[in-house]
Amino acid sequence: MTIFDAIESNVRSYCRSFPAIFSRAQGAILTDESGREFIDFWAGAGVLNYGHNNPRFKRALLQYIEDDGISHALDLSTVAKRRFLERFAATILAPRDMHYKVQFPGPTGTNAIEAALKLARKVTGRTNVLCFTNAYHGMTLGALAVTGNSDKRQGAGLPLGNVTRLPFDGYLGAGFDTLDLLVAMIDDASSGIDLPAAVLLETIQAEGGVRVASTPWLRRLEAIARRHDILVIVDEVQVGCGRTGPFFSFEEAGMHPDIICLSKSISGFGLPMALVLIRPDLDIWKPGEHNGTFRGNNLAFVTGAEALHYWEDDELSKSVAHKADLVRRRLGELAGFWPAHEAEVRGRGLIQGLVCHDDGLAERISRLAFERGLVVETVGPRSEVLKILPPLTISDEALEKGLAILGDSIQEARGTAEGRSAA
Repeated sequence: MTIFDAIESNVRSYCRSFPAIFSRAQGAILTDESGREFIDFWAGAGVLNYGHNNPRFKRALLQYIEDDGISHALDLSTVAKRRFLERFAATILAPRDMHYKVQFPGPTGTNAIEAALKLARKVTGRTNVLCFTNAYHGMTLGALAVTGNSDKRQGAGLPLGNVTRLPFDGYLGAGFDTLDLLVAMIDDASSGIDLPAAVLLETIQAEGGVRVASTPWLRRLEAIARRHDILVIVDEVQVGCGRTGPFFSFEEAGMHPDIICLSKSISGFGLPMALVLIRPDLDIWKPGEHNGTFRGNNLAFVTGAEALHYWEDDELSKSVAHKADLVRRRLGELAGFWPAHEAEVRGRGLIQGLVCHDDGLAERISRLAFERGLVVETVGPRSEVLKILPPLTISDEALEKGLAILGDSIQEARGTAEGRSAA
């Protein structure tokens, strides 16, 4: 029995899928304590878009600590916070002609979601929130209420209400526009839907199975919300910070959300940090009305400001597009190992998924890949999707090697499954 088995709670999960004791990491490579290297197609579930221990971020952080910079300050004004805000405004907001106030709600994505929901209800005076099938927004009670996964919802231990759940784009098949249902129900006073305060969505449902909303669907949803004075909240926690190519995943759809939630890679280094971007006229918080002890992580401000140098030009976005094409082509080839319609490739940018419709197959492939030196997780309602989520800065060589490992693992898993079927 290890110290982890003896002392750590049974709630731990990822360590069960990837049973190693890791000691070092650099770029897209994890190293365990025996010195074995693993290519990282997981990136801390989207926390490490710029790779492990990015040298530029590390130098800035070490210098800041060496100079006795402020590490914790609640919401006091600090030099580190000022620099981050100045850089964020100049590098992200101004070039996109975006006008938002920035709230630091707490250290994680679920904190950002809770703040967004609370503010939307405060602004509108309404309680109902529209959300979608297969959505995932976090593990605190408000975020669980708008999450679709039944296992996670059951962990709340009490009823989760004040939401109306609707089918996400494509949920009812390619020939059905799920927004027709929304329009019919909002327009019908007897539908049972209370006029919502907000609609909360992910443009790509990462944990829900790498399900991508189309641009026409997103634009129509926003138009419906505007027509009925419903606030639009976009959850960018996993798919923001360049994961799809542009800094925000909704940019390609031309959306203008009222509230945007960011976390995970916003600090650049894996340090806890979250933001809520608020349309200025909606920023009606009273001082201290929503707060938290760790909303002033100045170490994250330091690395987050350094991360923004990647957005001074479009080189990273171009690199993501190049690597995304490589991944898409290779996944398409791997899907060919299955008979027609038994595998599916989903995604955009460097969040892509290979859907394995055979129960348990994706998990077997993930295990085999780990044995070969690749960390790749499964997502979706039945863990049926292999999610490809490497650091955006991964080299072509490491990306190709990881995809080759994935291919070998798929062939072995398929061969084993077919052998059992024949027996």
